[in-house]
Amino acid sequence: MVRLIMGMKGSGKTKQLIELINNAAKDEPGHVVCIEANHNMTFDIHYQIRLIGAHEYNLNSYDVYRGFLSGLYAGNYDITHVFIDNLCKTVGREADKDTEAFINWLDAFSEQNGIKFTVTISAEPSALSEDMQRFM
Repeated sequence: MVRLIMGMKGSGKTKQLIELINNAAKDEPGHVVCIEANHNMTFDIHYQIRLIGAHEYNLNSYDVYRGFLSGLYAGNYDITHVFIDNLCKTVGREADKDTEAFINWLDAFSEQNGIKFTVTISAEPSALSEDMQRFM
């Protein structure tokens, strides 16, 4: 399952994400991971959440992100939920067809491995195709 949270900068996406992460810390049976562009959420999320700074791993393309997530899961099969904050900012591009292809890959990876993904993107929901509306 993939859930997209979209909106322009300042629309409250990160605040909503922090609330979802902290709820997942209580409710999820497995490990919860949060990947963020930088360490802004360090003091806002529950200490049991594995917080990863994307800048430390140079996640600057969707191919690198795919490999990173695959490796993360290969190293820990107990991951049940991954939160990704500011996906497009981390990759360094605007929401486009490649973003949609990555979200579709996440959905397939999610189904195959039983992981939930929640992703924030700083863009208007209209920036993605109608097909992507199913993730919102």
